[in-house]
Amino acid sequence: MKKEKAKTHFVGVRLTEEQKRALSKLEKTSDLSKTDILLRGLELLSEYYSLGLDRPPLNAELKKLENEAMHHFQELKRIKRREESVREMVQELRDIDKIIDEYNGDKSALIQILLKIQAKNHWLPKPALMWVSERLDIPMSQILNIATFYKAFSLDPQGEHLVRVCLGTACHVRGGPKILDAAEQFLGVEPGETTSDLKFTLEGVNCLGCCALGPVMMVDDVHYGKLDSSKVGEILSKYRMKEVERSEDKRKGVIPIIHESKPPKSS
Repeated sequence: MKKEKAKTHFVGVRLTEEQKRALSKLEKTSDLSKTDILLRGLELLSEYYSLGLDRPPLNAELKKLENEAMHHFQELKRIKRREESVREMVQELRDIDKIIDEYNGDKSALIQILLKIQAKNHWLPKPALMWVSERLDIPMSQILNIATFYKAFSLDPQGEHLVRVCLGTACHVRGGPKILDAAEQFLGVEPGETTSDLKFTLEGVNCLGCCALGPVMMVDDVHYGKLDSSKVGEILSKYRMKEVERSEDKRKGVIPIIHESKPPKSS
């Protein structure tokens, strides 16, 4: 029986070796035949043209969003292929749509909308701000003014967990700088920086509001008081391993104060 020759043409177009490999990969990943892939492509092209996406200004806006998607995931060190970047960006923008819809697209709710985006992403990505600007019809410059004015917002990627070490007078004299040094050593970053896995952002702050418990380190909304520097790595490793569970008090908005001092000796 004769061995069938590999197909060198497809609908009248001679295929290069690279194109043949690409089509073969598409067939495997999409579970579609070559003709099905081509027909699907024609359907998408038809929709593309019918929406006017081939003409200005929409084609320019679409290209801008595509480029922002690529830049966004590169900035997060999550390098992806173009189609993956675009697909994930679409999902992120749909999530932002849901947040905006909660406020019925009300311009006066801009700060609340930005706060929800900040809580979801741990920062305000540029594509998100562009989308809010478009949906609410608010100039990008106005949104950036608000985002840079309030300390609750960040325009740079932040870690999933915010680690703050108190360096105020009361904590400083009780060893606050040693706590910060231990956190720096464990995380491999300096104050104001975020770990490469986007798990932690480290900050040194002037006060955490519990001077009597110094030195104090705060992770998210949990205070660790009367802390010894030898305990810092142990505490942070629990967050890295996702072993920290939210207590019932924390769910109710109560901030638990966890003392790391040794228990008193029994008489």
